[in-house]
Amino acid sequence: MYVVLLKFAQNKARAPALMEGHKAWIQQGLDDGVFLVVGSLQPAAGGAILAHGASPAELKARVDEDPFVQEDVVSAEILEIAPNRADPRLGFLLG
Repeated sequence: MYVVLLKFAQNKARAPALMEGHKAWIQQGLDDGVFLVVGSLQPAAGGAILAHGASPAELKARVDEDPFVQEDVVSAEILEIAPNRADPRLGFLLG
């Protein structure tokens, strides 16, 4: 399981021009079953994604395809979590 932090970077002002591509990238991640939760970092600091079901290399390649990452609107940090306990509703994350 991974947490992907997308923190606003040097070209934050370009976000509106790239938003449709970014939204399409997010939807593809959801459709593929890799992104479980997507949301904003508050207050207005960027975004975060909970991801699952991809190798570290696959997830990095996917993140590198985000137009926001490609155009330095955000910097991406991928944190890998090795879950060992979870609420029963999230049991699928335990392996």
